[in-house]
This record gives sequence, C-alpha cells and structure tokens, in this order.
Amino acid sequence: MTAALPLGRRVAAEGVGTAALVAVVVGSGIQATELSRDVGVQLLANSLATVFGLGVLIVLLGPVSGAHFNPVVSAAAWFTGRRTGDGLTLRDLAAYAAAQTAGAIGGAVLANAMFAQPLVTWSAHDRSAPHLWLGELVATSGLVLLIFGLARSGRDRFAPVAVASWIGAAYWFTSSTSFANPAVTIGRAFTDSFAGIAPGSMPAFIAAQIAGAVLGLALVAVLFGRPAPAGGPAIPAPAPAGEHELTAAPGH
Repeated sequence: MTAALPLGRRVAAEGVGTAALVAVVVGSGIQATELSRDVGVQLLANSLATVFGLGVLIVLLGPVSGAHFNPVVSAAAWFTGRRTGDGLTLRDLAAYAAAQTAGAIGGAVLANAMFAQPLVTWSAHDRSAPHLWLGELVATSGLVLLIFGLARSGRDRFAPVAVASWIGAAYWFTSSTSFANPAVTIGRAFTDSFAGIAPGSMPAFIAAQIAGAVLGLALVAVLFGRPAPAGGPAIPAPAPAGEHELTAAPGH
C-alpha cells in the first residue's frame, strides 16, 4: 500500500466505521424488538438497516482506510499484498484490528445508551451449535471471495453495493445470520439484545470466521488465479497523499 494516507487517519476511520456499523446492527435490533414481536419482522428490519448502513460507510470511508471494518478482511489484504508491497503491513494490520475491535465494543455501548439500556450487559444469547459455525464459515468465505474476487477481476468499484448485498442476503440464508466478522462478534457480546451473542459462543464463531477467510482466499486463487503485479487490497486503497480525501476511490 504505497503513498497511503497517514496510519493514524486510517486507523481512526476503521475505528469510527466499525463503531458505526455495530451501532447500526445493535441499535436496529433493539428498535425492531420494541416495535414488533414478530421475529421475522425483527430480522427484516435488522438486516435492511445493516445493508444500508454498511453501504454508506463503505462509500464514505473507503477512500480513507479501505473500509475493512473487519479483522479477517484486513488480514486477507495483508496476506494477498505481502509480496507486491501493495497490501497492509503487519504494523498496519495490528493497528487496524485493534481499532476495529475497540470500535465494535464502542458501537455496542453507544447503541445500548441510545435506547436507555445499561451501557454493558453481557449477552445471554447462546449461539453454540455446529450448524451455526457452518453458517459463519459460509458467510465469511463468501464475503472474502466477493471482495477479493471483484478486485482480482478489476470490478472492485461494485464492492460497496455487492458487499452490503451479500451481508443482507446472508442474514437470511445462513443459520448464523452472518456475523462474518471477529470484531463485530466481540462487540455484539456487550449487549443483551436481539443482535447479541453470549461471550461463551464467541470463540467458536471467530474460529469459523478465520477458517472461512482461509477458504475464501483459496477460492479466489482457484477461480481468479494469481493477482496481477499491480494488484492491491480487495477494497480500495486509501487515497494517495495529496489527493483530496473526498475523491471517489474505486470499489469497497
């Protein structure tokens, strides 16, 4: 990742973006349960809010940090770019992951506060079952395949819509409702609401997400081959130094 914006600015964008994403997920879940007792309606409201919120955040913050909001996406960007020098460095990866996790926790606390709930209430929503882990494997592998496959084929400009659409669809067709993100998984343990996950369920979910990321990268290699020498991370690189930061970057 050459001529990138300063790491501090990129890390701030990752933290703010992940916090906003989790606030959308958790807040819309709380709102949905207050407005309807129908679980289907609750899931519909939660998924629609997430789709719209995620799409907006990718468009807004993509030119700054790449809008990863997800440690496994950042790790995949480091892995795929390590030979060409176009991906994240290990220092970048560590800073991104820390900011994403802190932001996810902050977003859950913010959502709790907005709905006059205790700032931190550990979730009692147990999600420990093999079929749920399989759902996370599918959701995460599909997400990584989508992001990096679009970049590998030169169509990453479609990523904001495509990524948001994948997450929205995976809410419904996966058994786990598509967390697909270790940082978001940790953040959602801090709220005992519709979107929560019990702390004891987190390790297996995160393990499935990591396995899904590995599978997704393997599928990218099988389906799209090796990256071109100039290939960068799957979601748009931060704007080059000196370029106005509001200039649209191609893709997610």
